Amino acid sequence: MSAIQYILGIVLILLAIVLIVSVLLQESRSAGLSGAISGGADTFFGKSKGKTIEQKLAKITKFVALAFFVIALGVSVAFMFMY
Repeated sequence: MSAIQYILGIVLILLAIVLIVSVLLQESRSAGLSGAISGGADTFFGKSKGKTIEQKLAKITKFVALAFFVIALGVSVAFMFMY
């Protein structure tokens, strides 16, 4: 194996760990029946949209998931044509 394979493998492992941690740190979005009856306290046009820790975790999760997917797809396609 070449050095680039080791580096990309390590990057994929680190991205997977960050993705797992960011998903586990997020709160559950299902409020059950009480949330459906009382209505959501969070609105789309809320003042703190994008500034809460929950929103930052959601953005981190989306970015890391996209990076993981792109790198994994690129590595698999590159290694398919390498050998």
